[in-house]
Amino acid sequence: MHNVFKYIVLITAAYFITSGRGYAQDDNSESRSLNKKQRKAMHSRDSVLRSFNKADTSVNSQLQKLEQYSITFNLIKNNLAAGLDTADITAKVPSTLRRINKIKEQANTHKSSTLRYLFVVRDNLDHIQGRLEGWQDDLDAVDDKLIQNQNDLLKFTKDSLILTTIPTDSVLRKTFFDRRKEVILSWITADSANRKNLFKINLLQNRVAIAYSNALDETDQIDSKVKRFAQRALEGEFGPIWDIDPQYNNIKTSVQGTVDLNSTQLYYFIRKETATHFISLIFLVILISWVLYNRQKIKREHEDPELIFTQANYIYKYPVIATLLVPVVIIPYFYDHPPVIFLECFFLTSLILVLMLVERTLHANLFNTLRNLFFLTIVYSASNLLIQITNLDRFIILFLAAACVGIAYNFNKKVTLTPADYPKNTGPILRVFMGLQMLALICDISGRFSLAKIISITATYNLWLLVSLHYVVEIISQELLLQFHSKKGEDSLVSWIDYALLHTKIRKILNVLAGLLWLFFLFQNLNIDDTATDYITGVLSQKHTVGGAQFTFSGFVVFIAVIWISSVLSKIISYFYDISAQRSTEIDALKKKNRTSTLLIRIGVFTVGFFLAVFASNFPLDKITIIISAFGIGIGFGLQNIVNNLVSGLILAFEKPVQIGDIIEVDNRSGTIQEIGIRASKIATSDGAEVIIPNGDLISHHVINWTLSNNNRRIELIVSVKYGTEIEKVKNLLLDLMNAVKIS
Repeated sequence: MHNVFKYIVLITAAYFITSGRGYAQDDNSESRSLNKKQRKAMHSRDSVLRSFNKADTSVNSQLQKLEQYSITFNLIKNNLAAGLDTADITAKVPSTLRRINKIKEQANTHKSSTLRYLFVVRDNLDHIQGRLEGWQDDLDAVDDKLIQNQNDLLKFTKDSLILTTIPTDSVLRKTFFDRRKEVILSWITADSANRKNLFKINLLQNRVAIAYSNALDETDQIDSKVKRFAQRALEGEFGPIWDIDPQYNNIKTSVQGTVDLNSTQLYYFIRKETATHFISLIFLVILISWVLYNRQKIKREHEDPELIFTQANYIYKYPVIATLLVPVVIIPYFYDHPPVIFLECFFLTSLILVLMLVERTLHANLFNTLRNLFFLTIVYSASNLLIQITNLDRFIILFLAAACVGIAYNFNKKVTLTPADYPKNTGPILRVFMGLQMLALICDISGRFSLAKIISITATYNLWLLVSLHYVVEIISQELLLQFHSKKGEDSLVSWIDYALLHTKIRKILNVLAGLLWLFFLFQNLNIDDTATDYITGVLSQKHTVGGAQFTFSGFVVFIAVIWISSVLSKIISYFYDISAQRSTEIDALKKKNRTSTLLIRIGVFTVGFFLAVFASNFPLDKITIIISAFGIGIGFGLQNIVNNLVSGLILAFEKPVQIGDIIEVDNRSGTIQEIGIRASKIATSDGAEVIIPNGDLISHHVINWTLSNNNRRIELIVSVKYGTEIEKVKNLLLDLMNAVKIS
């Protein structure tokens, strides 16, 4: 039964299998079709989702860009709302234009202008041009900023994706449209404000450019007038002195124009140079306080103040006059092209102070001569201010030059009789002064009035400045003397300084500075200071090419100056280091070591100075190898000994086989080392001679150092006694003497 049932099941399954093949094929095709549809629908849904995600990402990105635009537009609006930094320029441009027009009007009115007036006008135009150039730079910076704003605003209008994007999602679409509308409104406000400010800046730039162009045109006119004036001054703008030209009888017009011009200049100068006025006042107060403080301190604390004040008699006897003279002479040079009336006031004030000192300190004949010259100088100063050439001014200069010749001639006779009663070189200075005044007389008589006026005023003013600078140098030297003694004490480093040597060095520096100041004043009186400055600057800055390397003379000047400064600085440092070693209470070995180290200090400072000079002078570093090669050739041919001594100096500095203060013996010469230099050393022998020994000899020769590790030294002392003397008694006597010396 079991087998029958099994058979029936198999038969039935086979039947269903065989009979169901047709149905299975139909169902298969339907399922394949349904699978395709399902896959297609699935792909479609995925594509839609991906599209939605992409659309959301794109909208979010555009929203972020809108936020960036909004921040940019708000920043532009805030900056523009704060206002542009042009209010000061806007307020001052009209007055500057009026000033240029006034200068132009005065220049056309005064046909017979003096050279001084032309240079005053040109100085004013130079100041105006400098101010206008600064305004142009400021306006260009503001304009660049506004143009950058405009470029940022234009980027928004060119961003088509922001302006044309329409999100598919309704929620995102509303948010995006609202935000874009806000940004567009912000853009309209920022763009309108930026364009408005850009228009204002362009108008202001045009006004400044017009003013600058007018100033340049007027400067060219003044320069051409100066050239014509120089030509006429040499050829002669007048006829002989007896041939009077009626067109120059305009003294009232000249005086009125002079008063108007100088009052206007002084007004603008006082307002413009506030900072320099304040610095000058501070300088005056500090100088007076410094001198009076040291003077009172020495009187109060020094044991014998009269001994010091005999060397500083100007400050001791006339502290106010002496202290005021220094700033009155120096302060005018703090300013850049100050008005002539300002310079004249300081100049006459300095003459009054000089006369007060001369009356109290020098011969009466010198005071009488300078007093008479002072009254003439007052007239010179008034003539120097005139802005027009007049016949009266010509006769005044003629009279002043003749009077100066007479005064100088009479005084020169007295100086010739007793030259020791007067300062050094008084006679030669008087003869030069008389020669210049006689030249001025000849020029004035022959019709070259402007040249005569320049020569006569320059001779007089520079004579006064020479006297003033003589007193200024003396007063500054005395002020430094008081400072030196006020700090001097037992525990002070100042007490170890050799003031006589220091005074000599400082005096030389002051004399050089005074000479340079006198030359500058000379160029200023000759009205060639700007020309000389421009010429020297052009020569120094002009580039030259040698062997493919470019250089300027200014680079050489800087190089030499830095090397000189480093050399002076190394000497100063080593000097004070040596002083500190001398006053040290340490043991002798350490003291000698410190004093010997000054060589290393000098070498170090000089080396640093050399590299600073190379960098400061813009010297091409690749060319240094050429210089080193040239030095190598020179060393190979003829500089072996010099280089040997230099290297030996370095060895002595580092190894210290001998030190300052050691007693040495080299090549049958013995003595105490006084100085170890870079190339040679100096020893002092027992008989008072100073021997210069090359450093190479101290390294390559046999040197006996008697005090290398201690100060003990064996000496031979030959004592002669007569025959028959007891030797033991002599020995004991000598031992007792030596013990007594050792104990004491």
